[in-house]
Amino acid sequence: MIEYLSTNGVAEHLGLSPHTVRKYHDEGRLAEPDAVIGKGRAKKYGWLVETIDAWQANRPGRGRRRTP
Repeated sequence: MIEYLSTNGVAEHLGLSPHTVRKYHDEGRLAEPDAVIGKGRAKKYGWLVETIDAWQANRPGRGRRRTP
């Protein structure tokens, strides 16, 4: 069986709030989901742990702040 992380699961895995993960997804800043279930407002997304780990390791600006 394949296990996917929900939005809340991604948040817990990364130590972020679910709101932040939803915002990243809505803005197209989160990795593409590996699974989509349902349609319309009832749509749910799922990510493999490997997908989220790869996204985290390669996302721009990860943990760094630019000084002006």
